[in-house]
Amino acid sequence: MVETGKTPVEALSYEQAFSELETVVEDLEREEHTLEEALALYARGQALLQRCRQLLEEAELKVRQLVDGEGVPLSVEEGE
Repeated sequence: MVETGKTPVEALSYEQAFSELETVVEDLEREEHTLEEALALYARGQALLQRCRQLLEEAELKVRQLVDGEGVPLSVEEGE
């Protein structure tokens, strides 16, 4: 079983949070847990998911700022 709460979610990098999220999901799918354990894992998973979304949004904002500063379009359609 995954030990929840070892590192504060806010201190995790995207890669760390995503990796732990994968582990939490696998653990919930494979193992039997008491209701309390399952709820703790689910809560940790939700926090990890939110952290990943936050970091992705921050990265997207940085890319947009960089691209806007260069005058290069952020997305390029196929065939352009």
